[in-house]
Amino acid sequence: MTGDIAAFDPRRKILSWHAAHEWRRRQTGPVVFTNGVFDLLHPGHIDVLRGARAEGKQLVVGLNADASVRRLNKGPDRPIRHESERAYVLAALELIDVVVV
Repeated sequence: MTGDIAAFDPRRKILSWHAAHEWRRRQTGPVVFTNGVFDLLHPGHIDVLRGARAEGKQLVVGLNADASVRRLNKGPDRPIRHESERAYVLAALELIDVVVV
């Protein structure tokens, strides 16, 4: 693999709501939104994300915050990974353009 690894930094795709709104204004074509916990990625998650991406030109993923995960009664030990870790993993996926917690 060649190239500048610094150019691929998943953190650049993790945006605040305000920054995501500004990003959206600059986009042309359909933008698709989906959301979830994405605590431990599994093949079902990838299938959902691929299906969502197929519906538009850009994909925004809303990530449930840790407090939201606890309110969803996912279990006393959930989330397993902190929201910042879950956001980072999602942002590293090429098919996702923006992640918003």
